[in-house]
Amino acid sequence: MEDDKKYLKGTTTVGIVCKDGIVLGADMRATAGNLIVNKETEKVVRITDNIIVTMAGTVSDAQLLCKYLSAELNLMKIRNNHEPTVKEAANLMSSFVYGNIRKMSMIPGVAHFLMAGKDNSGYYLYDIFADGSLTEENKFVTSGSGSVFALGVLESTYKENMSVSDGVDLVFKSINAALQRDTYSGNGINIFTVTKDGVKKELSKSVNTSVN
Repeated sequence: MEDDKKYLKGTTTVGIVCKDGIVLGADMRATAGNLIVNKETEKVVRITDNIIVTMAGTVSDAQLLCKYLSAELNLMKIRNNHEPTVKEAANLMSSFVYGNIRKMSMIPGVAHFLMAGKDNSGYYLYDIFADGSLTEENKFVTSGSGSVFALGVLESTYKENMSVSDGVDLVFKSINAALQRDTYSGNGINIFTVTKDGVKKELSKSVNTSVN
């Protein structure tokens, strides 16, 4: 994650679709320009028991939009007496992002999210881009300054109908590849899964990329 002048840089996030769930992961480094301001940043955020998102972009905007989404989904649950679907959550977040980046501000409101979740109809992975566009992903997606490195691993290794366990390994390998080459991503990897049991944190590991 970056300052407002570094549009959508400073992060590596990855999401993949598996036969029995979704896997989301992200690095742990938060930057402001060339300064590393935090080495243990949580870029994967639990929105509900069945929905999570990864964050990239301007930190304050991304955090606030996550809070708005969580609150609105809770209200929808109370009003409608049932859990909102993942598609409803994704559409709501994309509308937030669309309005956020277009409002007048001294600091551009840039925020990019990957959303994973499950409902009664299945498992879903969405790419909510910084302009408010929404795309459902059927295989894998990555965002941030390290995405080009992660994408190379995903393109060569991803297999349809892979298990969540194999998906966790692939997400780790793809983000780790970015950590080795992208100076704005680093310090560690957090990986979450969405399965029939809901959201679970599968891995949190520090990664040393320094030169000895």
